[in-house]
Amino acid sequence: MTAFSLGTFGFPELHTDGRPIKLALRKGLALLVYLAEARGAVARDVMATLLWPETPRETGLARLRRLLHRIELSLGQSIFETDRTSLRLSPEVALELDSQSFESACDRGDFEAACRIYRGDFLAGFSPEGSPEFDDWAFYRREALRGRLVHALERLVQDRNAAGDHFAATAFAGRLVELDPLSEVYGRHLIRSLLLAGDRSAAERHHAALTQRLRDELGVAPEAETEALMTPAAAPQAVPMTRYVKGAGVHLAYQTYGSGPLDILVMPGFVSHVERAWEHPASRAFLASLMKLGRLIVFDRRGIGLSDRVGSAPGIDVTAQDIGTVLRAAHARRVVLFGASECGPACIRFAVDEPRLVAGLILFGALAKGCWSQDYPHALRAGQYDAWRKHLVAQWGGPVGIETFAPSLAGDAQARAWWAGLLRAASSPGGISAVLEAFRDADVRELLPRVAVPTLVLHRRGDQAVRIAAGRDIASRISGAKFVELDGGDHWFFAGDQRPVLDAIGRFVESSVS
Repeated sequence: MTAFSLGTFGFPELHTDGRPIKLALRKGLALLVYLAEARGAVARDVMATLLWPETPRETGLARLRRLLHRIELSLGQSIFETDRTSLRLSPEVALELDSQSFESACDRGDFEAACRIYRGDFLAGFSPEGSPEFDDWAFYRREALRGRLVHALERLVQDRNAAGDHFAATAFAGRLVELDPLSEVYGRHLIRSLLLAGDRSAAERHHAALTQRLRDELGVAPEAETEALMTPAAAPQAVPMTRYVKGAGVHLAYQTYGSGPLDILVMPGFVSHVERAWEHPASRAFLASLMKLGRLIVFDRRGIGLSDRVGSAPGIDVTAQDIGTVLRAAHARRVVLFGASECGPACIRFAVDEPRLVAGLILFGALAKGCWSQDYPHALRAGQYDAWRKHLVAQWGGPVGIETFAPSLAGDAQARAWWAGLLRAASSPGGISAVLEAFRDADVRELLPRVAVPTLVLHRRGDQAVRIAAGRDIASRISGAKFVELDGGDHWFFAGDQRPVLDAIGRFVESSVS
């Protein structure tokens, strides 16, 4: 059996017995990478279309046959197994792929090994000429792997600082800053680690550099929390520590903060990041206000934020199970579920399945069904939803959607930078596409008559992301639910005027839950 190694982090490289193999065929390299990533047979038509999308079918298939032959001539042996309709790498060839080794290390929690393997972005600087579909595939794969790197580095910073190895934490935090120089979260990781390591002068240099980047690129000053790192006496309330609990084979990131006679679990919508949620002043102020009512619990769904990345989208039933896992880990008592937007259905599912654990249910800007049907006219039609999803994915990494989600913040440069950074940290384009596709097919209407806990439904009249009719529909189907219409057009609960939202929640908790 011949052993090869294929490096995909950076420009692709092929080796055998430690020796590089020069393969002067860009489409040949692309084909090898795609087959290795596929881990199985690929249809000939798919491969030909991927490499020669503008070529007639028969011509593309003929070119594919010639390319396979040229690759094997260059390597001096047969490495493909083919039939009339498909091709794959021969089982007689042992191929080690660095991207798969990286993901395996992440899966087993060996984050330091994973970061050693990741020496550059996936196929950085590589593109087979005239193959835009391959380039699109490579882009989504690159973003997914980069997201897992960010997750691994954040875990290492936390773990090394907790173990007292602050110099190692500094190195990992430095890589985070290189990935996203405008992130104050990553900048604070680095500055805090340097201070813990006793290198105040380096911390001051990095603080000054971050301040300069924010001013030059965004026209904003650092947040109070960033400034407070350099003036400990004026430090505000610390961000909660992120903890992990394993449920159904997946590690879930969660935080608890505050105290009180009840717990409030907050699930903010289709995307989240338990640490970056504290970055934006309005988001932080809202969460701090909720802590006056009880102990706060927040977590990232599987596949999102700081929780483990998984190969499939977290469905409503799975997310409801994860709610239970986090509540058990946090030793929750009586809990109020706050489910916003796409997270409303999972909170509904949990309230139906575990009513004894739920003191109350609050739904904000939520809907019971992902897309339009004749008996549910309150959502986008499937075609409109898919067009919106593709637009969101295509613009991922920038502040995409903020004009719809938070029109009151759309002109705020710092809010736009925060949202863009949260998106990059929370998921990849391919990952979030799967999440949104799964939600499109969600439908919890049959559960609503079974909700037997006190329920408050909040919705802003001008919400452009989810129509207020969807909120009215939910409230009408839940016995005894209270529906409150709010002024404004922001879909994010913390954007715009927070006071009416917090007042309604306070009254609900006092009258129905306490």
